[in-house]
Amino acid sequence: MTSLIRLAGILLLALGFQPAVAGVLNMEFKFTPFVGDPQADHVESVPGKAWVFINNIPVADQEIEKQRLPVLFDAREIAPSVWIPVTSLGPVVRKGKNRLRIEFEPAQATPYQARLSWAQVTDQVSEQSEAGRYQATNQAGEGRVDKQGKGKLSFEHEFSADFAVDRPWHHYPPVSSLSEADKQGLAGLVKSRVAAYKPNFAGMYKLLEGKEGIDAAAMRKAKCLEKAHAAGVRVVPPAASDLDFVITGNPEVVLKRKDGPLFDLTRKALARIKGEEMQMCAAMALFVAYPPTLMAVRGPDGQWQVAE
Repeated sequence: MTSLIRLAGILLLALGFQPAVAGVLNMEFKFTPFVGDPQADHVESVPGKAWVFINNIPVADQEIEKQRLPVLFDAREIAPSVWIPVTSLGPVVRKGKNRLRIEFEPAQATPYQARLSWAQVTDQVSEQSEAGRYQATNQAGEGRVDKQGKGKLSFEHEFSADFAVDRPWHHYPPVSSLSEADKQGLAGLVKSRVAAYKPNFAGMYKLLEGKEGIDAAAMRKAKCLEKAHAAGVRVVPPAASDLDFVITGNPEVVLKRKDGPLFDLTRKALARIKGEEMQMCAAMALFVAYPPTLMAVRGPDGQWQVAE
């Protein structure tokens, strides 16, 4: 009987019948610095600050507070202090190989542990039944790294993201230095972005088109930006002396302000917009158009452009 089953399998393969291979839709990373026993029901997160980089490009920073966190399932999964769905990171993610780096600095230099875990999110659910227990999951390729330390810790993990969009500028030459002319061109991008925030806002609504989670047509119809402007919301660019340029070793150069978000928004004026829904619409439009940092690449013509 075993030989017949094996023969049937060979025949199916010969005829081109292949078992379905799960497609990877996303990759998720979870990071937690903690004290306590991960075999217990709970641990305690360590306060401090975490920085997230993809391909050496800074994409997020997060303050971590002291919290009681559950430890779940037989795998002893610790609830994350930082959760990173890769598809939320935008165009910094390459189709193919990528490298994630997380740096964490505790508020106090006392002994602690930290864990980075990861899993692929697939388009198929795998099921398992054993000893009366049933499990179903759409995750695969799971793994984790634990470290111990007192001060700053760093984690790195290389992963593949075939689900990412391949953009032309991903293949531009890397930038290794910036001339004064380059810096002026980059500063011009910031000024142009601020200048778009003016009546009739056509440039702003155009800029919002295609952004994930944004319905630019509905925002235009509701006149979210017009009402924000009328309420007194303004966008202030950084002074030239406050502008910082981060060379990443990739085509992307990151533009940031030395002491805060790149664009200064008069957020208090948002409260003068009538209606919670309209306030939320205006805030979303402005925060998408004016993120804390901006990425730029130098095109084949030598001109700088925002990388979106």
